[in-house]
Amino acid sequence: MRPQIKSKMKLLYYPGCTLKTTAKNFEDSAIASFNALGVELKELQRWNCCGTVCSLTTDDLMHHRASVRNLIRVKEEGENKVATFCSMCYNTLKQSNIRIKNNISEREKINDFMDTEKIKYGGEVSVLHGLEILRDEIGFNKISEKVKRPLKGLKIAPYYGCLLLRPLEVGIDNPDNPSVLENLITSLGGEVIDFPYKNECCGAYQTVNEVEIVVDKAYEMLSYAQSMGAELILTSCPLCEFNLDSRQKEVKKRYPQFKELPAMYFTQVMAVAFDLPKETYRFDLNYVKCKWLSS
Repeated sequence: MRPQIKSKMKLLYYPGCTLKTTAKNFEDSAIASFNALGVELKELQRWNCCGTVCSLTTDDLMHHRASVRNLIRVKEEGENKVATFCSMCYNTLKQSNIRIKNNISEREKINDFMDTEKIKYGGEVSVLHGLEILRDEIGFNKISEKVKRPLKGLKIAPYYGCLLLRPLEVGIDNPDNPSVLENLITSLGGEVIDFPYKNECCGAYQTVNEVEIVVDKAYEMLSYAQSMGAELILTSCPLCEFNLDSRQKEVKKRYPQFKELPAMYFTQVMAVAFDLPKETYRFDLNYVKCKWLSS
């Protein structure tokens, strides 16, 4: 009897703006590594910017329109869940979704705002982050089975930042003691470094007007990670990656004794561990290169 061939899991995927531009290393490595795990990411058609920052004011519904339009697009394609990888996109889409789902009057108002849409939205779509899919739908055991080039000896500090963990109803893990990145690192054969800064803010959009604040914060976190023996910081947020990677140019100017520390996306490390084609790693878009991964 011939063994049954398992078909790939197809999953609708919302890329967001940054993964199509400065974070192509995130998108390319995500698509390749998930494909290796049997998950085909199908890009959502007609997607638009998520809105970037979820409005927290109680009387501001207009800034939720961008997110809700994307969720309507998911329904238009006949799906009830959508995956994303950018922490900012995930947080923004998820918060808007929860608000629309739980508040009938606001739901009616925002649907009225979008009177050109043929579909009314009521919170029917599940918004998932890539790390949730790895943990809850694929499993770390299967990930371990796919590893061809174990990250043996590579000491990695996991970094979640703010948007994956807060607020509580949106977060994918325990906000005080998350573990999904740690479990992923272990499943890939890497060594987890205890990193108490893992759930602190990177400085976020202060990087636009208050660069020194971000530079000081990056220096503090990167230096501590190095003092604990870390050779790499792993993240899933393009803004965090920029502040912890590209901003090291300014860190070196402000702190001449500082030594560079690579900061990369978790999907890039997965692609390496799965021994996928090197063009899927897209290390050319990382400011600081990881010698271990590049060898």
